[in-house]
Amino acid sequence: MTEPATHSSQAPIPVAVLTGFLGSGKTTLLNQLVRDTALANAAIIINEFGEIGLDHLLVESADEGILEMSSGCLCCSIRGDLVDTLNDLLERRDDGRIKAFDRVVIETTGLADPAPILHTIMSHPYLVMRYRLDGVIATVDAVNGLDTLESHGEAVKQAAVADRIVLTKTDLCRDDGKRAESLEDLKTRLGSLNPAAKLIVACHGQVSAADLFDAGLYNPDTKAPDVARWLREEAFAEEHDGGDHHTHHHDVNRHDENISAYCIAQDAPLSMNSFNLFMELLRANYGADLLRMKGIVQLEEDPERPVVIHGVQHVFHPPVHLDAWPDSDRRSRIVFITRNIPKEHLEGLMKAFAEPPSAMDAVAAFEPNQTLSINRGGGFFDKS
Repeated sequence: MTEPATHSSQAPIPVAVLTGFLGSGKTTLLNQLVRDTALANAAIIINEFGEIGLDHLLVESADEGILEMSSGCLCCSIRGDLVDTLNDLLERRDDGRIKAFDRVVIETTGLADPAPILHTIMSHPYLVMRYRLDGVIATVDAVNGLDTLESHGEAVKQAAVADRIVLTKTDLCRDDGKRAESLEDLKTRLGSLNPAAKLIVACHGQVSAADLFDAGLYNPDTKAPDVARWLREEAFAEEHDGGDHHTHHHDVNRHDENISAYCIAQDAPLSMNSFNLFMELLRANYGADLLRMKGIVQLEEDPERPVVIHGVQHVFHPPVHLDAWPDSDRRSRIVFITRNIPKEHLEGLMKAFAEPPSAMDAVAAFEPNQTLSINRGGGFFDKS
């Protein structure tokens, strides 16, 4: 039997979410990934064993409902709901019934909105102590990707919230001039939709695990925060400078026309109270349309120890205080991926909270005809 694991001082286990529309190549990609030695100590959670052909890789049952594959990684299906499955894996890991996995990969169904899975990881009071969101990987079919984005809002959202976008079936475009041109159009569209996502071209599902994982705040090599790598704010600057993101040359009826990706920077620090109000305003009034946000913020009360924030819609991960600024840039920087929320609106709102006479003036000036719903009994930082 595997030796029981202790977890009181262990770092949270990184969780990656693999999403993508029906037929986009998730099955081929996952089959290839489970052979990668980098995932030898990973736990793979899939919706149903029947949906993916892993039988030829299975060796034995490590425990009821959990299978150990020839590569060494564990595989299980979602039992009940995701919370139960993640808790069950931890219990079996901690008491030694299964080996101590060091990563979790969750594969969603093709029609799934990834947001509920991200909510589960970020908001559960126990899971958030044991797991941390590493990143979202979205597969996009190079042949049918443009049509899929045109017809299905779910596919647009999957690509919009992703940290890594994998273009599959690109080999089918190689010797076809029309498909090759369509592939370039697809790359351009994905770059406009989500400029900070790393775009990876796969051929026959061949992608290295090193290209897909470790998209979170902490660099696994240096064991230190890497804000520049995590935010990739330069991608938004390049997109803005190019002008394509703001000058729409395509059909205005497309689903992604309503989705915007931008980075907001603020020179002046915010007080903790002001930042609490700012975050509560976002959550209460824009929650459903804040597809994803992440950033680093300077607070007046502790300017040398920045705070890292990460949110998906109305759910925010408990804020993380860094020991020091990771670089010479002391500005607050927040990356937003939103639906129907103008950059100028959030930029002006954040600036108003950072400047005198008071943050409450910003609240009063915010949508005067709109009723605000602010939780005054507790703030953003009370959730840490």
